[in-house]
Amino acid sequence: MPLAVGTDAPAFTAKDTNGNTVSLSDFAGKTVVLYFYPKDDTPGCTKQACSFRDAQSQYQGKDIVILGVSADDEVSHQAFTQKYNLNFPLLADSDKSLIKAFDVDGGGYAKRVTYVIDPSGKITHVDSSVNTTTHASDVLAVLGL
Repeated sequence: MPLAVGTDAPAFTAKDTNGNTVSLSDFAGKTVVLYFYPKDDTPGCTKQACSFRDAQSQYQGKDIVILGVSADDEVSHQAFTQKYNLNFPLLADSDKSLIKAFDVDGGGYAKRVTYVIDPSGKITHVDSSVNTTTHASDVLAVLGL
């Protein structure tokens, strides 16, 4: 079962699409949309990623960071990002430490769960019944945007 609203988001450090080290603490003072998905370049995951890509202008300038997370490695994330022109970072969780910390283990892959983490690091929203086509706009509605 996903982590509950009101709990502190687990601290994490992971490599992004370009091999940069990313930590939750890097985004202190910003809202973080941390979405977990099963696998790069599969139909539902592609729709979900492209929904965030297409809505990026609505997130910009609002101190909101979008981060996608799956158990795929950096090479897979790079290919997925290039193929679909994604404009936000994907985090490689090959050792599944984030998947475990956020309690979204689907048995070797991440369950499709999104967390909204407020600027102080608290989880303010959990979505475990994601509509992959409208997900980015659904999150915007949750954020009141």
